[in-house]
Amino acid sequence: MNEGIVLSDSEGKVLLYNKAQEKLEGMKQEEMVGKYLWDAYKYYDPKLSEHQRVLQTRKPIISRYGVHSCIANITQPVKYSSYPIIKDNQALAVFSISINDFHLKHLLDETIEVKRNIIIPSTFEKRVLHNGTTYTFDNIKGKSPALKKIIREAQNIATHQTDVLIVGETGTGKELFAQSIHNYSKRASSPFVAINCAAIPENLLESTLFGTVKGAFTGATNQMGLFEHAQDGTLFLDEINSMPLMLQSKLIRVLEEREIRRLGTNSVTPIHCKIISASNEDPKKLIENQKLRSDLYYRIARTSLLIPPLRDRVEDLEVLIDYFILTSSRKLNKQIKSLTRELQQILLHYRWPGNIRELAHVIDNLVINADSDDVLLDTEHLPMYLKDFFQSLENQEIYQKTKSTRPIKSAINPAQKRLIQQTLESVNWSVTKAAKILGTTRQNLQYHIRKLGIKNHGEGDQ
Repeated sequence: MNEGIVLSDSEGKVLLYNKAQEKLEGMKQEEMVGKYLWDAYKYYDPKLSEHQRVLQTRKPIISRYGVHSCIANITQPVKYSSYPIIKDNQALAVFSISINDFHLKHLLDETIEVKRNIIIPSTFEKRVLHNGTTYTFDNIKGKSPALKKIIREAQNIATHQTDVLIVGETGTGKELFAQSIHNYSKRASSPFVAINCAAIPENLLESTLFGTVKGAFTGATNQMGLFEHAQDGTLFLDEINSMPLMLQSKLIRVLEEREIRRLGTNSVTPIHCKIISASNEDPKKLIENQKLRSDLYYRIARTSLLIPPLRDRVEDLEVLIDYFILTSSRKLNKQIKSLTRELQQILLHYRWPGNIRELAHVIDNLVINADSDDVLLDTEHLPMYLKDFFQSLENQEIYQKTKSTRPIKSAINPAQKRLIQQTLESVNWSVTKAAKILGTTRQNLQYHIRKLGIKNHGEGDQ
């Protein structure tokens, strides 16, 4: 077989180690077979054995990347999968299949080079217009005191040449703030380079950040890393909590000394970029769980920005709903103006675990599900997962409360009259359709039409 195979028994002893695995790891069969995995690979702690974990859980590990060895001071990254062998409901052994996957490295290098050519233009004029960003502080929508305070803090940070840590749940807009800080600073004409540390396999992340020199490993070329790509601009390290601990220690050195070494050389290269890091988890909990080095945290948290979740900013939620309705309606060529009271209450009571990103997707779905002549979004337009959420037992009380709060019962008369008038006009004065949109009965709507003196000045079915 061309793939490397390692087989271990229930005690963790290596039973099989083929020729292909020898080439991958630079070891010999006679050095491996018969030894415990932790002794053969010299990590000496059985608790760190993936084979033992697969044996205990009986769950395979599929398509993972890792560095299994180092040959001639060059790390050997492999893609591997590990599977349990089970007979008569008893886990007997575990085997791994490994392949070298240098083509992924080449593809990643090519992608970075293309991105570099786009975001690092040749003239100053273009750099001002094309610095790799989309957002400024003007794109941050909301009116809550908490948001205004965060924006002021971020603008103050932007005026200082200091590295930043942004903490916030997924979807709260961490990159939006990072780009805004960059564009508010003196570095705005220089590149903004972003990388998600969780999206790149561990064995490729180091070379992606620091770059390589020709011959550093098989297929390596002289390649600039992202620290150099950023030039005098900003490097945004998203989900820094996913960065391996080994790389975290190297990052500390970079932050302190402002120089990097490409893989395969001892020469140092000065860097001048601002570094903005982001975490979607509480850093102190990450430190407790040994996912974030405390010395790195204290280094990058000298200047930090905490973005509260959307559920704690109801005023911003209302503004964002209106904003996304407007933008989505324009994009989809619809005439949506607002929400029914019932739907509004549902959206305001929802916890929004995906924060602003989830809200934008939900509004998009609502507008897509609306008819071309609708002007109000209603509960019937909700995505299925939100309907299921509000039908669950824990949310029945909220849901029933919002259902009983009809829009034409809760509004004061002038607003009530305007809402009914607009709704009737949007459906060509079909009282049946209007009643459905407003969440009331036909008879109740007719009563309000008479009571408020609403007139039909055109033709229509009443």
